[in-house]
Amino acid sequence: MVTFRTRLSKISKTNGKVILANDYDAVTRNLESKTIQNIKKLNPFLCGIKLNFHLLLPLGFKEIMRINKTAHHYGLQTIADIKLNDIGNTNRVTTEHLWNMGFDAVIVNPIMGLDSLKSLVKSAHKNNKGVITLCHMSAPEAKLSYDMQIALKKKQQLYQLFLDWALLSKVDGIVAGATFPEIIKYCDKKAGKKLDIFSPGVGTQGGHASEVVSAGTDYLIVGRTILNDSNPQAIAKELQLQSLAKQ
Repeated sequence: MVTFRTRLSKISKTNGKVILANDYDAVTRNLESKTIQNIKKLNPFLCGIKLNFHLLLPLGFKEIMRINKTAHHYGLQTIADIKLNDIGNTNRVTTEHLWNMGFDAVIVNPIMGLDSLKSLVKSAHKNNKGVITLCHMSAPEAKLSYDMQIALKKKQQLYQLFLDWALLSKVDGIVAGATFPEIIKYCDKKAGKKLDIFSPGVGTQGGHASEVVSAGTDYLIVGRTILNDSNPQAIAKELQLQSLAKQ
């Protein structure tokens, strides 16, 4: 079987490097049908789709499976964005459910600790699934936590420690917000080709696709900028072209 990272890279060579963050507000109805329609309309411009708690909590097992099956029909990879962070057994059981629903990867919080993270990655890779860890988020308030100075073996900022742990654990990728291009540059320089950088925050939150792609981002995670536009296909196509500038 082929790894998640390889599968994502393969589809991105033809479709570009945009991952749709299919995150709707609580008042949105017909979540399953809307999501499937998004996949059918936008798949030529996407390499993957990310489903947050926004979508997972209101839907059932069978509905999520149908969404993942539709995405896979068009060659897209699917990511469960649940910021998983718990003890080893809980992490294992949770990811088993996600894999059974058809997900290809999960986003986790490395605050769980290095040993738990290594165990989670090892388990996921046995199933040819991917693990993406938080490094630095796109929201402005992220600076209050991810930029926090810490001291373990050495003094460093929290996101720097999270990057170190990502490399030690051999995760498939990290999340580094598009609103902090200097941090993306730091991560890209230190990680090289050992992992991929996934950047949310383009458009609505103020991040610029071309800037972060130049800084080292591998994949753009975009939600409201596409979903809320009157012509989502045109926006997705524009972002697709910008995402390919790194190739």
